[in-house]
Amino acid sequence: MSPGCLVFLFCLSCAVVSSIRGVFLEPDQDVSLPVGWKYVGRVSATDQILLTFALKQQNVNKLEEKLEQLSNPDSPQYGKYLSLDQLSRMIQPSEETLQTVWTWLGNLGIQDCSTVQTLDFLNCFMSSSTAEKLLTGSKFIHYTNGHQTLIRSLAKYEVPEGVAEHIDFVGGVHRFPSQKAVISKAWKAGQHREANFHLGVTPAVVRKRYNLTASDVGSHENNSQAVAQFLEQYFHQLDLVEFMQLFGGNFVHRTKVDKIIGHQGGIKAGLEASLDVEYIMSTGANISTWIFSNAGRHKSQEPFLDWITLLSNMSSIPWVHTISYGDDEDSLSVAYLKRINIEFMKAGVRGLSILFASGDDGAGCREVRKGRNTFRPSFPASSPYVTTVGGTSFKNPFQITFEVTDYISGGGFSNVFKMPDYQAAAVNSYLKRIKSLPPDTYYNAGGRAYPDVAALSDNYWVVTNLIPIPWVSGTSASTPVFGGILALINDNRFQQGLPALGFINPLLYKIQENGTSGAFFDVTIGCHYGCLDEETKGRGFCAAQSWDPVTGWGTPNYPELLKVLLQRKDHHP
Repeated sequence: MSPGCLVFLFCLSCAVVSSIRGVFLEPDQDVSLPVGWKYVGRVSATDQILLTFALKQQNVNKLEEKLEQLSNPDSPQYGKYLSLDQLSRMIQPSEETLQTVWTWLGNLGIQDCSTVQTLDFLNCFMSSSTAEKLLTGSKFIHYTNGHQTLIRSLAKYEVPEGVAEHIDFVGGVHRFPSQKAVISKAWKAGQHREANFHLGVTPAVVRKRYNLTASDVGSHENNSQAVAQFLEQYFHQLDLVEFMQLFGGNFVHRTKVDKIIGHQGGIKAGLEASLDVEYIMSTGANISTWIFSNAGRHKSQEPFLDWITLLSNMSSIPWVHTISYGDDEDSLSVAYLKRINIEFMKAGVRGLSILFASGDDGAGCREVRKGRNTFRPSFPASSPYVTTVGGTSFKNPFQITFEVTDYISGGGFSNVFKMPDYQAAAVNSYLKRIKSLPPDTYYNAGGRAYPDVAALSDNYWVVTNLIPIPWVSGTSASTPVFGGILALINDNRFQQGLPALGFINPLLYKIQENGTSGAFFDVTIGCHYGCLDEETKGRGFCAAQSWDPVTGWGTPNYPELLKVLLQRKDHHP
């Protein structure tokens, strides 16, 4: 019997949800219409809505403790990851939660629902009139940005008091998808500097800079890596074939993605998707690669949530995931942020390494009130439970030489999540040493600081729609490069009988504590941009020796990073 059927049986004996008092689940969610979107018209009463219900989980504190044990290299539990079945038994919602939610839905005749193995998400189809009865106050409307049409409500919703204690949030109501995209400096005017003299970054350049030899390719049958693509961003196999013919060089590589999860189609390939696939497969060369394609084809879907729920429903899944996706942290409700954080913990206890791009807005900027600004952190980059990758450029554009800060590289401090213990010493050292910090009103010095690491993010060659395109830039490039390097290290660990790296941040910060590992090329020159005001004069944070909130620990020196990650004592008596 499937998990979905099992849950449905619970509701046959449920008590009716008694409370009718309403509670706002996401009172702080930004419900303003984002720039670029416009009103089309009200939905009809029969239009179908797809809502995602995030059911409250049990033992979240135990989950956090377990992740700390499994990712702490000094713990006897290090690397002893949980299976999806074990994770499900730990965190699946209580029977009371399942009964209450199913009764609430059943009272309005909502039965077209599916769940996941961990039972903590429900995806339900219903008419818009039913959705508006279910979520008091909601008002669903069609919006368009010229390319897509979405159904969203700009009115906040309530649920009955007796239900609110069993649900974290409802997806498919408020959030508009991020429209941030990779940058081609060849096409984008008004950048801080010209890029058209650069010969361009290719796989050969990346591999040479980070000291990968022709023999540094994957070979273990249990190894795998993945990228996620969203919003009709598709890659084409023929682009990958041409890319490898042009730039594959002398290393063994694959020219085909092994598995596509979700819908893959479209006449035109997307620049973002092409970039992600081509560079994770040329850095993590000869490693089985999956694509998670979250097209967002139903107008009320939240594609990022689709990807999150997929992770909770697959027992066999790649070890390394890189995602070039982000939203402004302040545009999301705290309930949503905290729940997505738990989803990253769930991935970590299973041994998955989840990497996110730090973003291409530098420190970001938000006007708090007239005449007063603050930096604007990005999420999921600001989550303490992912590895966040910043960006760099070559100091000399004609040579493979040392790197400096890429001024677009996202970085800063979370306003929601506190600084995790694993990074406190490194971050506090930066804050104490650097004299030219921005005013303290611009950032939360006690928040989770990011990025953790970096890689080249400037002037890449990409093949998309069979056309080689130069000067593509952004942390969307650096993230799959670093992900491929972690996948190569996993490959070597598997060959030695060691577990996957999993949530690597505690280990990364540990090996860098004494500053002598040589595992990273320290980036010490350059700043990223922030607010264009008198207080900061357009500057955010600046790179410095050791860790900094622009490039993290720096960029990978593969052989030394491999050496130190194979030397860790993973077996305990």
